[in-house]
Amino acid sequence: MDLLEELECSPEGGSLKSGLFDVLLRSFDETEEEEAEEEEEPEYVYFDEEPGPLPDLDWLLELSDDSDVDVKGEGDGDGAGDLAPEADNSRQRTFAETAQMFKLRRKLDQLDSFHRQKEHDVQKAREKLKICRHNIGSCLEQKSQLEWEIEQEKANDNSVAVFRLSTQHKLLCQNLQNEEELEGQIHAELKQHEMVLNEVEVKLGNVSALRQEVEEEEQVFQVLKAQKAVTRLEQERKVSQNRQRSMKLFMDEEAAKLKEEEIECQRKTEEFQANRKVAAKYLRQSNKRLHQQVAEKEQQNREFIERRIQAVESLKSNIAANQESLRVQQRRAKKKVLKKEQDERHLKASLEAQGFNSFKHVYLKRQLEETNRKQQEFEESQKSKRLEIVAKILQEEQLGKSRSKAPPSNLSSHDKFSSLRQGRELLLSYLEPKLPSAPTSPTSRQYSTIPGSSSTSSDGENFKMEMEEMDEIAHKSTPSDFLAEPEFSGLWEQECKKPVLSSAKSEVKEAESGMDSGTLTATGKRIHEKDLKRPPFSSKPEVVLFKDFEVEKKYKKRIVLTNISYTINFCKFIKTSAALKDFISVNFQPPGSLSTGMSFEILVIFHPLINEDLEGEIYFESTCGPFSVPVRCTIKKCSPEVDCQSIDFGSHVVGESVSRTITLTNNGALANFFSVGTSMHLSAARRPVQMPSHEFANTDPDNENITYSSHRSSFSLSLEEVLAKRQSFSTEPDINSHLSFDMGTCVNLTFVDYCDITLGNVRGGEIGPFQSIKLEILFKPTVPGETMMDFYIRFSDANTKPIPIHVSGVAVSSPVWVIHPSIDLKICTFDRLYQYTIVVQSRENRAFKLTFDVCREMRKHLQIIPKRGFIQALSTFNAQLKFIPRQSLSKDAQKYFDSDTGVLEVPMTVQVAGQVLPAQYTIHAIVTSSDLQFDQIQVDFGHCSIYHFVRTTVCLTNRSILPQDFGFVAVPEYIEVQPYDGFGTLLPQETLEIDLIFRPKKPIEYNFQLRCKSGIDRDFVLPCRGVGFHPPLVLSHSLIQFRPTAVGDKSTATIYLTNYQDKEAATRLIKVISAVEAPRLFCFSLPKDSDISVSPSVGRLLPGEKCLVQVMFRPVLLEKTITEEALRLHRIAKATSEKEPDVSKVTEHEMKRDIPAEHSRGRRTPGFAKKREISPPSSKSAERIGLNPVSELYGKARDLLLRSFTQSYKEYIVRCFVSDGDPPEANVQPTWSAINTLHLKLECPAVQPPLLVTSGNGNNVLDFRQVYIGSRVIERLTVQNISEEPVEPTSSLLDIYGPFSLLNAMRGLNPGEKHTLVLAFSPTLEKKYSEILHVRVPKMVLEIILRGEGALPFVTSSHSRDLPNVVYALEKDVVSQHFKLTNRSAETVEYRVMLASHSLNSPQHGLDRVALLLDGHRDTQIHPAVGTQNYSGLSVFGVQPLEGSLAPGKKQDIAVTFQPDHSSLYYTDRLTIELLNKCKICEIDLKGAVPSHNMYVCGADPLSIPIDSLLPDFTPLHPRLTEAVETPCIPLLVTLVASCKAGVIMPAVRELQVGCISSPHADKKSGEFHWDDLAAVQQQGFYLEPAKGVVEAGSSCSVTITWTPQSTYKAFEVVQVCVPLTVKSDEITAYKVTLMAFVSSAAD
Repeated sequence: MDLLEELECSPEGGSLKSGLFDVLLRSFDETEEEEAEEEEEPEYVYFDEEPGPLPDLDWLLELSDDSDVDVKGEGDGDGAGDLAPEADNSRQRTFAETAQMFKLRRKLDQLDSFHRQKEHDVQKAREKLKICRHNIGSCLEQKSQLEWEIEQEKANDNSVAVFRLSTQHKLLCQNLQNEEELEGQIHAELKQHEMVLNEVEVKLGNVSALRQEVEEEEQVFQVLKAQKAVTRLEQERKVSQNRQRSMKLFMDEEAAKLKEEEIECQRKTEEFQANRKVAAKYLRQSNKRLHQQVAEKEQQNREFIERRIQAVESLKSNIAANQESLRVQQRRAKKKVLKKEQDERHLKASLEAQGFNSFKHVYLKRQLEETNRKQQEFEESQKSKRLEIVAKILQEEQLGKSRSKAPPSNLSSHDKFSSLRQGRELLLSYLEPKLPSAPTSPTSRQYSTIPGSSSTSSDGENFKMEMEEMDEIAHKSTPSDFLAEPEFSGLWEQECKKPVLSSAKSEVKEAESGMDSGTLTATGKRIHEKDLKRPPFSSKPEVVLFKDFEVEKKYKKRIVLTNISYTINFCKFIKTSAALKDFISVNFQPPGSLSTGMSFEILVIFHPLINEDLEGEIYFESTCGPFSVPVRCTIKKCSPEVDCQSIDFGSHVVGESVSRTITLTNNGALANFFSVGTSMHLSAARRPVQMPSHEFANTDPDNENITYSSHRSSFSLSLEEVLAKRQSFSTEPDINSHLSFDMGTCVNLTFVDYCDITLGNVRGGEIGPFQSIKLEILFKPTVPGETMMDFYIRFSDANTKPIPIHVSGVAVSSPVWVIHPSIDLKICTFDRLYQYTIVVQSRENRAFKLTFDVCREMRKHLQIIPKRGFIQALSTFNAQLKFIPRQSLSKDAQKYFDSDTGVLEVPMTVQVAGQVLPAQYTIHAIVTSSDLQFDQIQVDFGHCSIYHFVRTTVCLTNRSILPQDFGFVAVPEYIEVQPYDGFGTLLPQETLEIDLIFRPKKPIEYNFQLRCKSGIDRDFVLPCRGVGFHPPLVLSHSLIQFRPTAVGDKSTATIYLTNYQDKEAATRLIKVISAVEAPRLFCFSLPKDSDISVSPSVGRLLPGEKCLVQVMFRPVLLEKTITEEALRLHRIAKATSEKEPDVSKVTEHEMKRDIPAEHSRGRRTPGFAKKREISPPSSKSAERIGLNPVSELYGKARDLLLRSFTQSYKEYIVRCFVSDGDPPEANVQPTWSAINTLHLKLECPAVQPPLLVTSGNGNNVLDFRQVYIGSRVIERLTVQNISEEPVEPTSSLLDIYGPFSLLNAMRGLNPGEKHTLVLAFSPTLEKKYSEILHVRVPKMVLEIILRGEGALPFVTSSHSRDLPNVVYALEKDVVSQHFKLTNRSAETVEYRVMLASHSLNSPQHGLDRVALLLDGHRDTQIHPAVGTQNYSGLSVFGVQPLEGSLAPGKKQDIAVTFQPDHSSLYYTDRLTIELLNKCKICEIDLKGAVPSHNMYVCGADPLSIPIDSLLPDFTPLHPRLTEAVETPCIPLLVTLVASCKAGVIMPAVRELQVGCISSPHADKKSGEFHWDDLAAVQQQGFYLEPAKGVVEAGSSCSVTITWTPQSTYKAFEVVQVCVPLTVKSDEITAYKVTLMAFVSSAAD
């Protein structure tokens, strides 16, 4: 349709109609579709899509709105307003017409762009054609040159050069042919581009008039736009004037109100002054009454203090009297003990003189006393308990009588009280048992029955055995044996019973040995009796003893057995004990019959192999019965002893030194190491509670070198504690005595100072066999009082018991001493005076001269007045101590003063004439400073804008250990001190952060000092300085308060940054600004690890220019916090899996994580508090457990933190750096001034998100990964409402043309509910896609990032090298071939294998064959997709598998099977492998041939079409049987084309393949062939190699046919010759091979 006709036919009256552009667009689309097949140019613009909206339409809408306001009701109603001036256009201009004008301009621009594109295509095609023609010309020149060179070389008979040049000529001809073909293609392309260009030029000419009209309309539109701008500016000027008038009225009203407020304030001030005078009158009266009350209270306090002083003095006198009485009692007790010891010594001497064992007698006496005492105590305890029980019974009776007044519920009162009465009688019968009258008589009888020892051991050994026997007797006669038994048993009855006597043990062993031998006639009852039957033989020695033996040595001992029976007896050796049979051998010779009194000898040989004590018996048999001889073998042992176990130094004055010596002797044959140490337990000597030292040594052997000491002090133990100690001691096996105590008395225990009694130089070493060593003990008293110490000699041998040594001594104090030896001056400060009174006491009846010594280091700080004096008899002396610590104390007295802790400890002495030791006392004090220290010497506020303030924090530290008050006084008006306006109290060593806020009022420099005054009127000055200035750039807001933003959401705020450096703006807004007008660069610096982003962060502002800045707050969880939580969960899971008992403790400890507190103003930091360092999580730990953002543990930790998140609040200060101007050069950095820096404060509250992604470890990124083009993948994402309120989520719209889609709708979620979003991804192009899905709820917007990548599968096939071109087989054979499919892509692919013969769309029933015949058989290389098939209807080719899936990097074998059922040479089929997205991997043409015999020939030219005949083979009905039918020859054609380039003819070569099929149906497995009449063929230049050959089954042989033209060959002559080929196998087949050859210049 013509352009003008379309304009006229348009229903609208505009200047351009849409029909024209429809035609243009259709023509452009057709042209584009034609050219898209040839090549693609990315930089060209095609008009196949609807253009987007233009930015000018915004102005158009704005003008349309303005026109609606100005003009209403005009026109015919088609337009919205008047967009053209009335003077230029008589009719109204509608909005649609103006939009049509912009659309026309856009279409014309697109048409021009399309015209330029086609011109570029034509120019490019012409250049290609020119280059191609130039190449053809150069090739022709080279060809002529090569032909000339070939002729020259032929003339020179240089065959090698001719062959080389012929090859070059051949290649050059091929290139020339290719260039000619390319020239034709380029020429056709050029014609097409020129035709399209002409069409476009024609169309441009048609629209030239319209272009002019559009330009005129655009000019009109610009004029209208300018007029509207002028009108709008006028309106704005009027509005501004109205606002100024309103502001003036408002200011007048404010001034009137201010005046009224001043009048009211003055009236109130006058009233306040009058009221203050009245209040002052009453205040004076109140103060007077208060002073009277205070005076009365002070008088009462003084009286109370006087009474207290009198009470203290009386208490001191009582204490002194008690001390003196205590000393007297101690002296009496000491004399009593000495007298008792003296009486015991006299008793021992008298007993020894009479021949008795004094030790045994004394020991038995003590045991009897102890037993009587225990029995008395038991009776007393029984009486007290009996009284308590009777009291309880009487109380119950009274209670029952009181209850009897009420009516009984179930039982009668008679029954109830009768039962109580019976119970009381029964209880009283138990409480009054009959005790034995004389418990000592059986004990004495037992003592008398103890036989004396007849061995030859020493007296010490006899005494030791007797002591053991007495211990056993004492244990047997415990009160529990004869006291009444209680009603019920208790734990005290489960104690281990003491072992019985050694004689009883020997009796039991003899009984057991007799039972083993079987000859003992005595019964078990007789064995346990005391009086056993006398043995028939006596042994001398009675016990065979091998003492101190060594291993691997032999010992012999003879024993003599004597018949002591009253009859003739015989003796027979039976055996030895099981413990001795490996070491003891007995040389026994039967003695025969022995009369009474006769004896014989036996030799016992002992050969020890182990170093252990052995004990056993040698068993004999006699006429009277069995008997045994005991054998004991003992190793070498250490037997130490000392000559004295108790040392008493007596009384000595403090300061003297006394020594005593004891001798340690080893009576054994074994050397041993010994060490002497002290015991940390109390001594039992001369104390009511007896605690033997060896018992304490055994109870705690590890603390042998630890001692406890104190001055002579005492304390009391209750009855229960003594009983507990007694029970604990009774469990030890070596305890031979018990605790003793008196009822109702206090037990006083004295601790001793270990320094007074010490050991000499010898404290350990080795003591040899039968060796003696002297040990020295020193007594150096330093503290007055009685000193006792228990030493223990311990040995390395575990079997040797420690030897206790008791040492005691008395120290007498000096006559003159200081009453208060420790003077504590408490806490003192430097440069202040402290006083104290030193009191010296004398107990002697004479006077002494005193000299107070002050060490040289303390003379500057310490003074005692007077320095010398005399103390009278039995009186005191007072001296005044003055202490003024100087600042040089740490240097002067480094020995006594610790500068780190401030502790001062000075030992002082008072020299007393005539006294050995001076009186000593110690001065203690803690000296501290009274300084208040600032952490900064000077505070520099820097440059601060007059519209902002600068906050600086200084730390004020109290260096004293005393609390101090402080206050900042005389603070300037432009300085603010916080907290508490600069007043407060500092605790000891406390640091307080003080905020100094600098608010400059004028742009000047400030230098001032801040004075901090302490409570003791000390001034501390802090110099400060700052500069006030006017900023070059101004922020519209200096504070941004974001809304509470959920974690994962974002909040955006918009501010403006303005450069107010132009003169008008400076005069209107900032009256005193004087900066130079210049462009300014700005840059926002964000805090590290913050959730803030600023856009734009950098930029440039001209004078008067304004820039919009967006600040975004996006709160997220820190990576460090999530990692710590994940590690904590891992440790908890590990502890739970290992079932540790303290899992709960670990969990509680991990839950209390140290979270650093936010910075708070005025926070107090104790100086002595240690700063807790939060160690970051170990990266090795995180790597060891495989912690990463996609791990399950990481997602669980993030989910837990989000669910437990409540809220957080953070403040950030964002700095905006402003340059001084533009840089002088392009590559030079601009200068940035610190004083121009702007500060933006951000308040960022974060809250818990209401929605949480619970799928995919809580990750809000849904990654579809690689998806094949054409496929569709569906993923699900689950969100949960973790808030406490129901929400109604909504989602944003996804791109309708994009690959992502949301398949389900949103629904409301109650608290805790979940919703699953179903999202699909179906890519259409091979690229990466990304899109954001917004899920909105009232308190947040959850962003879900969708990612995916469209990819093409990369699957390769090996059919080109694994499958042959043609498969040869015989009828009914099965031949299989394999090839591989390899998946080289990153995802799993699914494939399927299809055969054309199985496809419904494939040409069947010979349709493609008919088409091949109708085509005239022009191309013999083309074969039908489906050829000959089996007669059975089944496909001749089969494939396995038909479908499957391939994992990335995996391979799959595809098996192709060929199974023909009849002979044919044209079996064909097409195999296609494609993916599920219809992408084909490969197409394979399968060919098969089934000859009639197992030999075949291939490689010749086809002589017929590649299909079988549609007619069946003709078979004559009546064949001739008499005549022999000759086998026809099979014709074959082989065409050889020799190439001729540059006059050189290259020989032609062809190959024929003669093969033999390997088949089980073949009669002969191999074959042979031969050529006939080769001589005639060779005359024509044909050569065949080989002339004959043998072909094995399953292989083939290549026959090379070479034709070299003869010299008589003429151009364009065709040489043809026939040669017979005979093939022999199971049958003979003859082939007639026609060889046809010619020369062509275009041949390869």
